[in-house]
Amino acid sequence: MGKTVYNPPTLCRPFGIFSNVALADQGRTCFVSGQVAIDAKGNLVGEGDIRLQTRQVLHNILAALEHVGGALEDIACINVFLVNMEHLQAVHEVRAEFWSGDYPASTLVQVAGLVHPDYLVEINATAIIS
Repeated sequence: MGKTVYNPPTLCRPFGIFSNVALADQGRTCFVSGQVAIDAKGNLVGEGDIRLQTRQVLHNILAALEHVGGALEDIACINVFLVNMEHLQAVHEVRAEFWSGDYPASTLVQVAGLVHPDYLVEINATAIIS
């Protein structure tokens, strides 16, 4: 694993699937561009369904990491761009399917829109691959 995570007692405990601090161990830094819910052929997965879209996005990130010798556990930080903040709980539920602990640091912001009107979520990642 390329990171060690911390939740200092001097900070509020995270409410979701993230850690307050992720300290990168020695390794190669990998930046995964923002991924949206499209499959390898460019087809939208989960039109109108935030859970299916989030799951596809995380599978895309995993595929990118595996291609360069990494894994989800290597992710130190993610940035989540969400079109509708009402989807927050569903996004966290899907993230819990991928991480059971040692969560990456995370930023989540609501955006007015993404590159295509059917995209509901976009996530990029920074990983430290040992």
